[in-house]
Amino acid sequence: MAASVDLSRVTFIVLREMRRPILAIIIVYSLAIAGMIIMPGPVVNGETQYLSIFHAFYFMTYTATTTGFGEIPFSFSNAQRSWAIVCLYISVITWFYAIGSIIRLIQNPYLAKALAEHEFSNKVERISSDFIIICGFGDTGSVLARGLSDARLTAVVIDSNEERIKALKLRDYKVPMPGLFADASVPKHLIEAGIRRADCKAIVSVTSNEETNLKISAVARILNPNIDVITKSKVEIWEETLATIGGKVHIIDPFKTYAQLLASSIEQRYFYSFNNWLVGDKSTELNQPLCPPKDGLWIICGFGRMGQEIKRALNKKGLKTAIIDPQPISPDEDNVETFVLGLTTARTLKLAGIEQAVGIVTGTDDDGQNVSILLNARSINPHIFTVLRQNSHENAVAFKAAKADMIMQPSLVAARRIMLLLKAPLLKPFFKYFVANHDRVHEMNDVISWVQESVGDKVPLVTSFHVTQKNAKALVGFLENDLFQLGDLLKDPRDRTQLLDLVVLVVKSTGESVEVLPGSNYSVKINDQLLLCGTDFSYRLFQATVNNEYKLYHVRTGLRQPRSYFMQWYVRKIGREGL
Repeated sequence: MAASVDLSRVTFIVLREMRRPILAIIIVYSLAIAGMIIMPGPVVNGETQYLSIFHAFYFMTYTATTTGFGEIPFSFSNAQRSWAIVCLYISVITWFYAIGSIIRLIQNPYLAKALAEHEFSNKVERISSDFIIICGFGDTGSVLARGLSDARLTAVVIDSNEERIKALKLRDYKVPMPGLFADASVPKHLIEAGIRRADCKAIVSVTSNEETNLKISAVARILNPNIDVITKSKVEIWEETLATIGGKVHIIDPFKTYAQLLASSIEQRYFYSFNNWLVGDKSTELNQPLCPPKDGLWIICGFGRMGQEIKRALNKKGLKTAIIDPQPISPDEDNVETFVLGLTTARTLKLAGIEQAVGIVTGTDDDGQNVSILLNARSINPHIFTVLRQNSHENAVAFKAAKADMIMQPSLVAARRIMLLLKAPLLKPFFKYFVANHDRVHEMNDVISWVQESVGDKVPLVTSFHVTQKNAKALVGFLENDLFQLGDLLKDPRDRTQLLDLVVLVVKSTGESVEVLPGSNYSVKINDQLLLCGTDFSYRLFQATVNNEYKLYHVRTGLRQPRSYFMQWYVRKIGREGL
């Protein structure tokens, strides 16, 4: 429907711009042809010859192309030649006028926009699999698109910056990623992006404007009440509004997310590295756990949204905090050991207690200032634990060279959080299981060793698998009459004595019951959701097993199920003992 509307707009613009040139050409050629018919030609055998309509049209046609085949079907008279001269000059002027109009039409920004929307709508209509709409192609959107491409999930991108959409078209994605230069908060553009389609699973709003994100989320909820809405927000008042629009709404606050990650890393040594490893961070090594200090003073430089969230997270862990900020803090702010008013310098760092501090957070919105704070802090206290905020993705090389213990990039944190929500929403109860109980440190270490042994040095695949007729036809048919244990399901169909490089971290059954780290004796049920972690190749073998009744029978029993009618009859008649 959207494609036909865009095509109508294109047709309207073309007709509006070319109406006068086309009419001018029609009138000039009609008069020229009529004149050539009326003009008397040479006298042959006492009769004056005249051109027919066809010959007059043929003559005007080939002269328009400057081909010049000559005078046909006979030599012209002087009257015909005089009229031909007049027609040639007038037609040339008319064609110059028409060509100028065509050039203006090509340069018309409204036509270019209509053509782009028409092409975009056609690309969206050709998407045959599930897809996601991304509104905003800044740092967060581009990182998210790359992650979705690596996971072979299709996305449709809308951004109000034309240069970003041009950059999108130059990326080497593994799946289609159509993009449109438009305002995503306009309902028409969301419809063109396919928001009303059943295979549109979610809309992600990650623009740099909080109000725009709110509008997109509200419009998306109206256009498709069943769609998942994921929105990035850094302001509490907008989060409160977003939470009331109804349906499934996931509000991504990168500062709150990172503060929780820092707090969890204090209790669980492997939590930070394991979390980064699961989202595909190739620079993370699981055998090098992060150890933020559990006791002592932390200095927070910059008391914006990031500083506030980290302070709350540290206070919940019983840690003391000192704050340095050029703006006075609210008198209601509690649990502040020391507050220093002013910019962060060597002097203010000493006033905050940098010599005795165990950790420092550089949380301003200026990358240069954050690096400067880091250097000052290290010069005074070389052993301090450092958390460095990186605002721009372009500064990645410099921040990597700074070798901070933890680097917080809001766009990357938000993109990874969204990616896990789309690919593996069951990771939330998985991590909650370990964070809720600090005595599960050894259990988490065992899980990490178990997963690392299965995956090795490859980039891990973390995904959710829903046991439905669509995804696991053979398995669902089997479960309707019998039980199937999870351990059998994870056997290699090529050699059932070997296990696939695949681990089930969480199982969510009908009724919202969640089981973390289910054993091999767990009986799989229809509509179960499995959180899988492993290699891409093993996951493909797993998919082949659950959709093939012969492979399913083999991994469960170790026997080969006969396929031909004769062998099936033979087994029933003779029995397997005779095979």
